[in-house]
Amino acid sequence: MSKIPKKFGSKEKTFSEKILKILSKQANKPFNYKQICAVLELTDTKSRNEIIKDLKILAAQKVIIESDPGNYLVKAVSQDYYEGTIDMTSRRTAYFICPDFETDVFIPTNNLNHALDKDKVRVYVYNRRKGKKPEGEVIEILERAKTEFVGVIDIQKNFAFVSTANAKMYTDIFISKDKYNGAEQGDVVVVKIEDWPKKADSPFGTVLKVLGKPGEHDTEIHAILAEYGLPYDFPVEVEVFAQKIDTAIHPEEIAKRRDMRDTLTYTIDPKDAKDFDDALSFKKLENGNFEIGIHIADVSHYLQEGTILDDEAYNRGTSVYLVDRVVPMLPEVLSNFACSLRPNEEKYTFSAIFEIDNKATVLNQWFGRTVINSDQRFSYEEAQVIIETKSNKIPADISLTGADFTASDAITEATLKLDELAKILRRNRMNNGAISFDKVEVKFNLDENGEPEGVYFKVSKDANHLIEEFMLLANRKVAEYIGKQKKTFIYRIHDEPNEDKLFAMQALISKFGYKIDLRDKKDISKSLNQLMSDVNGKKEQNLIDTLAIRTMSKAKYSTENIGHYGLAFDYYSHFTSPIRRYPDVMVHRLLQFYLDGGKSADAEVYEEKCVHSSNMESLATNAERDSIKYMQIKYMQDHKDQEFLGVISGVTEWGIYVEIVENKCEGMCRIREIKDDYYTFDEKQYALVGEISKQLLQLGDEVYVKVKNADLVKKQLDFTFLRKND
Repeated sequence: MSKIPKKFGSKEKTFSEKILKILSKQANKPFNYKQICAVLELTDTKSRNEIIKDLKILAAQKVIIESDPGNYLVKAVSQDYYEGTIDMTSRRTAYFICPDFETDVFIPTNNLNHALDKDKVRVYVYNRRKGKKPEGEVIEILERAKTEFVGVIDIQKNFAFVSTANAKMYTDIFISKDKYNGAEQGDVVVVKIEDWPKKADSPFGTVLKVLGKPGEHDTEIHAILAEYGLPYDFPVEVEVFAQKIDTAIHPEEIAKRRDMRDTLTYTIDPKDAKDFDDALSFKKLENGNFEIGIHIADVSHYLQEGTILDDEAYNRGTSVYLVDRVVPMLPEVLSNFACSLRPNEEKYTFSAIFEIDNKATVLNQWFGRTVINSDQRFSYEEAQVIIETKSNKIPADISLTGADFTASDAITEATLKLDELAKILRRNRMNNGAISFDKVEVKFNLDENGEPEGVYFKVSKDANHLIEEFMLLANRKVAEYIGKQKKTFIYRIHDEPNEDKLFAMQALISKFGYKIDLRDKKDISKSLNQLMSDVNGKKEQNLIDTLAIRTMSKAKYSTENIGHYGLAFDYYSHFTSPIRRYPDVMVHRLLQFYLDGGKSADAEVYEEKCVHSSNMESLATNAERDSIKYMQIKYMQDHKDQEFLGVISGVTEWGIYVEIVENKCEGMCRIREIKDDYYTFDEKQYALVGEISKQLLQLGDEVYVKVKNADLVKKQLDFTFLRKND
């Protein structure tokens, strides 16, 4: 692309930039000086003459074309104007993200021209001289990223405004009196932007839905979902359709499937799980090897393409796991009943069955539709007892029923052998360069009203790893089977880590005495695993885990296979959770289509579905994260008088972020409110420095804080800084 001529730097007192913007907005329409003056609302002779002069200069420089005498066209929009997306900051400015620029282009507030966060826009870029950071102005909004927002309505006499808690939404939304739709003063509402007149400070909108009063539990949970455009119930017609599906098990359907009902089969899931989409079967073969089946709910049997139920599942893309509830991808009749692999019920499944030897080598494999009958349901805790004690006695305090019981010898033997094989599979994976991110998960003990009574941390143990390894095996082998046929498929891909982020992380973790080896891909993986091991149980563990995860590229779905860096797999897909993930449903359909001899599917169609699935996964993840933040703030509201030990998890020019050690709640201590000294931000040391004491407050330091403010609506936690822990 050609560069903007130097003449058009911001210091030039000409109308050149404005002329170019006008011409570029309607690239195929010629303008004369009178029309340009009219657009710019210029009526004086001096300005008119300047316009005429600048038009001639631009034409002489061949930036614009004089299509016929006195009429001008922009030469080529693509030469000086760029398309990309807006990334808003919380300070009402933005950056323009475009692959044509190595660095992001700064957009001042007055150059946004009504663009909002993540909008697709056309931008005019100027100040592209050496040593100058590029700046730009939004010329045209090509596509709004979203038009629906969640906020609180403030009703005046004959109109209202809705303001959002989203720091990147820099404007409130004007609502005329006839568009309140029942909203009352102070309600949390979902509002849709319908228009934004050129000279209006705020966009015009209408209230779509009233969610309730701020701070109320259901209001805030529904607001989180609405913020990301996620539903919290099913349309009536979808529920009715689902209820009419034939969920009975029929002999003629069983006859089409591999019958596994007499093979030892059981599930291991979280103790609070309601949908069981995977089961393991185990059989010892006469040759000393083992037949291990990974059986997955056959959702695609019930979820037929082209139905309103399938459309709804595709649009949702995934189940959403909030702290106090699950928003399922499928209606309950399927997710918790027909498709759930509940014990002592015959179920249709899609299976990956392997012959495996004592060294965990896969000797044979089979994929296809099956029917199973699970012998028993186990929780992770129950399976863990078997693994740890090598016994079949499950104590009452661990048992799902609350009473002691004895697991069968067959299930006990199977669990111990599966654990042994899973450990070999895991060790092989790590030796091949896989990275182990066992990040601490924050969980809450909730009372009957959904109020948080306590915080605990979920830690993966052997039983979790057992299930994980066999699910990974099925996902990998299914992807490999189709991938080697070179047919269109849906892969779960993960690119190599971002080099710049790795160097930045190296600088930060060196403050704690750690380092990573950046020489090559294998060394990075090995040293990251060593780092994860070294920080385990340390005060800085969660901080460094988070930093390490941020260096990683984001895993996503694609028809273009580049492998999965984090797992060290050349082929990987998602096959094992179709009750809660739509890509798994598509994988089942494609796999069966190819098993039946089908030709390669249309890659373009499936790539579009991959992009949608990745986007929905991202929205769900954000909503889940917000619900945890909300519940942490709710929990901390009841602990305002308590002194907490925390770790500094972030340092900025406006203050420090502190993560409480005992519950992982993170809040901010503002720099102006740290009273024991006058602090300034030192970017090189990534620290606040006391002007008198020279005391450093830097990443990883332990400090004592108290809760100053816990704002449920803004999802914001503020701490009072007490002292550094020396």
